[in-house]
Amino acid sequence: MAENLRLEVVTPEKTVVSDDAQIVMAPGVLGEFGVLVNHTPFLTSLMPGALHYKDTGEKEHLLFVSDGFAEVLPDRITVLVESAERKEDIDLQRAEAARERAEKRLESGEDVDFVRAKAALTRAIQRIRVAGA
Repeated sequence: MAENLRLEVVTPEKTVVSDDAQIVMAPGVLGEFGVLVNHTPFLTSLMPGALHYKDTGEKEHLLFVSDGFAEVLPDRITVLVESAERKEDIDLQRAEAARERAEKRLESGEDVDFVRAKAALTRAIQRIRVAGA
């Protein structure tokens, strides 16, 4: 019986994480959820937020993940997202600029795709939170 989970975080461009983990915490659309080895299988949607996991050496890792999906199996969790960044790779100035642009778009009210602007604001805020954690 496996003692650890295999964690894969994949975007359309690359595999961001491929590691063994003791526990994985992810931002589900119904709230944050945790996965340990031998978890009951399920498939769920993710919202932008922090994904954190503890590797087999007890080191904690933190990433920003955009919306996407997670497949949980007893010995692995596969996260498929549009984008993902490790905490140390997030450009805080770029994230702040994205937040400001999204806020201005929402405030202008002129010919704005509110759903898209709100999604951009949510992503920027979550990236800032992960970078500052």
